[in-house]
Amino acid sequence: MRKSIGVFDSGVGGLTVVKELVRQLPYEDIVYFGDTARVPYGIKSKETITRFSIENILFLLKEDVKFICVACNTVSSVALPVIKSYFKVPIVGVITPGVREAVYATQNKRIGVIGTASTIKSRAYEKEIKQLDQKASVISLACPLFVPFVEEGWLSGDAVLEVAQNYLKPLKEAGVDTVILGCTHYPLLKPVIKKVLGKNVTLIDSAKGVAIEVKKILSCAGLLNRSGQGKQRFYVSDNPQWFAGLAARFLGKPAHNVKRMNHV
Repeated sequence: MRKSIGVFDSGVGGLTVVKELVRQLPYEDIVYFGDTARVPYGIKSKETITRFSIENILFLLKEDVKFICVACNTVSSVALPVIKSYFKVPIVGVITPGVREAVYATQNKRIGVIGTASTIKSRAYEKEIKQLDQKASVISLACPLFVPFVEEGWLSGDAVLEVAQNYLKPLKEAGVDTVILGCTHYPLLKPVIKKVLGKNVTLIDSAKGVAIEVKKILSCAGLLNRSGQGKQRFYVSDNPQWFAGLAARFLGKPAHNVKRMNHV
């Protein structure tokens, strides 16, 4: 019996990670759970985020997964060590892979991090960057309007550009050469962010690093599928139609048979 990779997020953003997993691990089956009934996580307490995450993992374990990918920056930044201690199944978040890539990529040791308010407030990226390179200076910025822009399909145009220019001004002034997109929605705004920051600034999309990490861990454990066509299944806790509509934007293809599951 083939086991799947389990991926969860508070909503749709984690689909950027799914897209990358499908690209790098084409033989793997993926089960995605989006907790759309309780999104956003970013404004909730650490205790609540931890409880929701445990419930999400318990749901995925019922789907017979061999690995859990936390495709949510909020959960990765405030609850990952706690949830890892609860379960035997390997669990990977989105922060460490992105940090590694950024520290490797930067030339001038000035790294920008953009994310939701709770991710930035947790200083999780900052702490991990400093652990890898004490000399790196980190400029962290919350960009709260980027998520609704992506979900409304506003990926370009004057309004988006103006907001991006306002948000990203401190990064330009600080002379960063590398910026971590610390929210899984943000890769869809790469063209606008690139336009504002300039072509010499490297944008780090954690999804790629996460997929590499997943591949490495599964390979070392002898759990990689080497044949067969990988399939994806999608579950949400509310509003499957809304999710399916947005999923096409994130995945670049339609998400079929999105099921609503009341897992709590």
